[in-house]
Amino acid sequence: MKNINYLLLLLIGMLLLPGLVKAQGNGKPALFNSAWSFHKGDIGTGISGAAAETQWKTVDLPHDWSIEGPFSDEWASATGYLPGGIGWYKKTFNGNAAWKGKQVYVYFDGVYKNSEVWINGHSLGKRPNGFISFQYELSKYLNLSGKNTIAVRVDHSEFADSRWYTGSGIYRNVYLIVKDPVHIAPWDVAFTTPDVSADKATVKVKVSVTNSNATDAAVLVKVNLFDGKGKSAAALQKQIKVKPGVHDVEFEQQLSSPQLWDTEKANLYKLQVSLNRNGKSFDEITQAVGIRSIRFDKDKGFFLNEKSTKLKGVCIHDDAGALGVAVPEEVWVRRLKILKDAGVNSLRLSHNPHADYLYDLCDKMGFLVMDEAFDEWEVGKNKWVAGWNVGTPSKNGYHEYFKAWADRDVADMVLRSRNHPSIIMWSIGNEIDYPNDPYTHEVLNTGRNPQIYGKGYLPDHPSASGLTPIAKQLVKAVKAVDTTRPVTAALAGVVMSNEVGYPEALDVVGYNYQEYRYPEDHKKYPNRIIYGSENGMAQQAWNAVDSNEYISAQYLWTGIDYLGEAGKWPQRSNGAGLVDLAGFKKPEYFFRQSLWSAKPMVYVGARAITSTEDKGIWSHRTAEPVWNWQPGGKIKVDCFTNCQEAELFLNGKSLGKQSRSAAKGQVPSWQVDYEPGELVVKGYNNGIEVSTNSIKTAGDAWQLKTIADNASFKANTKGLSQIEVYITDKDGNPVFNATDEVTVSVTGPAKLLGLESGSTSSHENYQSNQRKALHGRLLAYVQTTGKPGKVQVQVRAGSLKLSTVTLTIK
Repeated sequence: MKNINYLLLLLIGMLLLPGLVKAQGNGKPALFNSAWSFHKGDIGTGISGAAAETQWKTVDLPHDWSIEGPFSDEWASATGYLPGGIGWYKKTFNGNAAWKGKQVYVYFDGVYKNSEVWINGHSLGKRPNGFISFQYELSKYLNLSGKNTIAVRVDHSEFADSRWYTGSGIYRNVYLIVKDPVHIAPWDVAFTTPDVSADKATVKVKVSVTNSNATDAAVLVKVNLFDGKGKSAAALQKQIKVKPGVHDVEFEQQLSSPQLWDTEKANLYKLQVSLNRNGKSFDEITQAVGIRSIRFDKDKGFFLNEKSTKLKGVCIHDDAGALGVAVPEEVWVRRLKILKDAGVNSLRLSHNPHADYLYDLCDKMGFLVMDEAFDEWEVGKNKWVAGWNVGTPSKNGYHEYFKAWADRDVADMVLRSRNHPSIIMWSIGNEIDYPNDPYTHEVLNTGRNPQIYGKGYLPDHPSASGLTPIAKQLVKAVKAVDTTRPVTAALAGVVMSNEVGYPEALDVVGYNYQEYRYPEDHKKYPNRIIYGSENGMAQQAWNAVDSNEYISAQYLWTGIDYLGEAGKWPQRSNGAGLVDLAGFKKPEYFFRQSLWSAKPMVYVGARAITSTEDKGIWSHRTAEPVWNWQPGGKIKVDCFTNCQEAELFLNGKSLGKQSRSAAKGQVPSWQVDYEPGELVVKGYNNGIEVSTNSIKTAGDAWQLKTIADNASFKANTKGLSQIEVYITDKDGNPVFNATDEVTVSVTGPAKLLGLESGSTSSHENYQSNQRKALHGRLLAYVQTTGKPGKVQVQVRAGSLKLSTVTLTIK
């Protein structure tokens, strides 16, 4: 009987699922991701052909077709040697009689790129930019009593159109929104905190109410603010008469003892704005908001809630290796936790607006965000095809649409995300002034120019004087929407931009890889607010921030490895990150942790003394966590630590204690005669041991070990388990040099989304359930379908002892 009741409830739930989209009330967005059809390639018959039932496959969104590959050197190094092309999507859904008299919208968080959308054969519009969110109204073309088909054509045939991997397709969430003719559009609530202190705060809410009727409408606008415990912090309302068009209504309230948002305690409030008539709410916008103050000072740096704060930042791109840019939220939860543990408190979202949920995560987890609009303006940059700075570049890209779309795109970026407390800067561009790529100036014949294409001034290139009027135009577009945050840009050719007044158009000025200019420009331009918007890994680059009060930030290139911006084939990814594509930590991660984290830590790694180190901007430390060397070899052992002292032990024998402050580069090091066994480092503060780390000599690969970040899920919703796979010896010691091919099999209500090793040059099929390990490890992404039951994930590699992970969906 119990099983029968269970099956009955399950059947009812399954019957209700298709209606969830229709049933979403009060104008709230409903996910519209399931059961789309996809066709790779163009359809000669146009939109009529989109209705055909041949050569389509069923996909759930988000979806990125480029990551399906295959990798090939016929494509571009800039975009990861992966294909572009043209694709079609369509989805058939039932109308709803309850929509009569309503306004129905489809909202796309991002489609890369050149999308055109139809409903029942009627074109709704085009959007060239692949990173900007947009919506269309479907209402007048809908069949409320029958079936409807929405179709989307995506044109990424210019595959070498970016300097990094962008993916292709409807790679972010899609929502269906049903609104009353009198309503609040998704971006039409603005929340600001003009005055903030520990004792009190002033909050302002501006609501734009749209009346699509031909006659006036009387509505009651309610604003409720709830603290993190659900307690009411403010309750305001106004009765208004809305004429046809858009009417703004503003609210202001002073709060006592506000719960301030910061990087350590990301206190959030819930803002609820509703429209009411006859005592009932008929439209509602609910958002998480935060109360905080931000301020940049030309001499003192950055202040969060009037507390001086150094921005310990990293740059990130959208992709996640095997998943392309169709990345489930859980992947970024794991990644952000890893970065947070390193002491990172700020993210630069390079070089485009990112997925909607990422901003929510930054709000919840306490990251300060620089949101960025463009990587090029009206003239195209070099997009390398045969390898970075190799051969003849492509010039395709966003510049083709800039003149017509730039103001709208940058304004939409700001409108969409302006209520996020995490965002502290709007960037209008990255390295638009890259010397000779494309802009040039006579000053390039003199001085020091760390980033330059070609040699000196190139008179056939566009003049740098063109930068300033466009910068002013974009700043104006941003400030028409939001004046509560400074507008910035990341400058690569500061010496050139200084000559034409580009920095003066900005509120704060980012310098890329030009730390040596800080003192000179701070003196020469005393009113300029300067910070590091993109920086290499060298310690002196951080010292330039740490030792200068007026420099507030460093943004490392990069936090995480990313697809594209690659060297010559077979390299297809960029390895500049603190962690690799699978989220595994590199030695450089621990060095950064030693500089940025307050929690006591030590890390021990080794390398042969005879090995050489590259000293380039993005060079990484080579102290690997491995203790397998040739007997009698001379080994250099490095310790990355934030403790006062570190002591090294080999097989229980002390090899000496060293002071961090006295060590070269603040890295205690020892030269050791190798002998197998265990190497242990201990960290001390005030003579007390506070942290320890060790590595052991590993034997032959013998078994597989797995660690799942999540093994229990709820039914009726998709969930993701990220399973770390390790090759170990019989005693469980990691075998760092193991490259065995691992096979992952999934049975039950789940599917394997992909396997990622972190390799920057592997051309293995990302759609396969087999992949070679790198450094003895691998990451498996397993997504549940939402149906209840048990999932068995079996991990095998040749004769090694296998491992099984059980996932439970209740």
